[in-house]
Amino acid sequence: MKKIFAFLFLILLFVPFIYETENNFLKVEVTISPRRLSRGEEGKAILKLKVGQGVLISPQPFFIIEFMPSKEIIFSKNFFTASDLEMEIGEGNEGEYLKLDEPVEIPFVVSLKADQGNHKLEGRIKYFARSQDEKWCLKNYIKFSASFYTRKNIVSKKK
Repeated sequence: MKKIFAFLFLILLFVPFIYETENNFLKVEVTISPRRLSRGEEGKAILKLKVGQGVLISPQPFFIIEFMPSKEIIFSKNFFTASDLEMEIGEGNEGEYLKLDEPVEIPFVVSLKADQGNHKLEGRIKYFARSQDEKWCLKNYIKFSASFYTRKNIVSKKK
């Protein structure tokens, strides 16, 4: 009985590592610019996307960047598609794919009701990955987060 529990324990211990190594199709690094923001100030979420070797990310059926609701940051909408962001699309023998060489910049405004202090922007990217060489396709998502700081003062626009 102890051998069975030990075996099950080892399986449960290694399953997350196996899953993690198999699903590194898309990596995302997110930064907020500027990192210190005042109420009413405009900023950008900058997403740098890297694709795994031999993997292509399809613009269709979907590529969606979603932001979790936040009282500190106001985006023009809660999610953005590849066409909303005017992402460059390449074509090859394997069909259309997103060219992810350039960072994706999404503007926002800091809420006038934002609390002072450290905050975290959270979201996820839903995507459809495929490999022509290995003959597979996969619908998946990856979560991301970035920290930023809001100041108490309000930025007034100059005339």
